[in-house]
Amino acid sequence: MNSKGLTVSKVIGGVVAVAVVIGGWNYFSVTQPVSSRLAKDSRNSKVSLWAYHQYGLLPSVLVVDLRNVDDEASAMDVIRALFQGAEGLKDKKFERVVLAYKGAAKFVLEGEYFQKLGRDFEAQNPVYTIRTLPENVFKVDGTKAYGTWTGGWLGVMGKQMEDVNQFSQDWYLSDFANSPAK
Repeated sequence: MNSKGLTVSKVIGGVVAVAVVIGGWNYFSVTQPVSSRLAKDSRNSKVSLWAYHQYGLLPSVLVVDLRNVDDEASAMDVIRALFQGAEGLKDKKFERVVLAYKGAAKFVLEGEYFQKLGRDFEAQNPVYTIRTLPENVFKVDGTKAYGTWTGGWLGVMGKQMEDVNQFSQDWYLSDFANSPAK
């Protein structure tokens, strides 16, 4: 083999080694903890949720990527999986968390809020956590995605639940409904 062929082999080998290291780091630092937590609840079999560092390289940015939703899954199944994924990473700090659908960024959560979701998952009233989720969601450009409501509790709760439904629609349901039949 000539020296040019040997050099190309070394470059290819180096690239493969770097890819393996990056993949392993993503797997053990975020993918595996989320997968393990989701596997503890059989209801999550309807939802495929991946976690990885943005671009595979940025430790301060987590991507929670909703890859697949079963026809039988409800919006609450997806939100529960998001919360359980946060619980699986409750001891990890991120600057921000990107919510994606099939690889496309849809929304952003502040890292502290995501960590709070994980830490509070078992103790907090789930209805409160669900209905206040949208007011903590940002568009990819950094602007608030949904409003914060004030007034009487019944009216506020009604508007918050409308926002939960809209959040699900905006995160994945619109794309899911428009995807070709399986």
